[in-house]
Amino acid sequence: MSSDPLLVPCPQCAAMNRVPPERLGQSPTCGRCHGVLFTGAPLALTATDFDRHAVRGGVPVLVDFWAPWCGPCRTMAPQFEAAAAALEPGIRLAKVDTEAEPGLGARFGIRSIPTMVLLHRGRELGRQSGAMGSGQIVAWARSQLPR
Repeated sequence: MSSDPLLVPCPQCAAMNRVPPERLGQSPTCGRCHGVLFTGAPLALTATDFDRHAVRGGVPVLVDFWAPWCGPCRTMAPQFEAAAAALEPGIRLAKVDTEAEPGLGARFGIRSIPTMVLLHRGRELGRQSGAMGSGQIVAWARSQLPR
């Protein structure tokens, strides 16, 4: 792993923070608002803040594209939340409501939900459709990261 600092967007104030990779697991805080950078819970992303996290941020982002009316999406939601606690800070987890953000769903060609897309600096590393348990989410996400 490179020792160059990673850009990590603050989930509270959206400030970009430079964090050395070796400090990711030490509960880093935001330089502006002093909030914790990794909460162990998925972030709700909108079109306004999506690129800040998924393109500009230096940490891979696993995005769950879902909709409120989708039964499998609601079933998977607590599993995805549990996976966030296991995967952060190495992978940030986020959710995009495709009903509220249809442009993001179209941008990624989401045709079925739930669909998870793993992104790193805007590049898609992997995609998986269908509801999964937390252990399956963790194993799949880790398997998609470059060695």
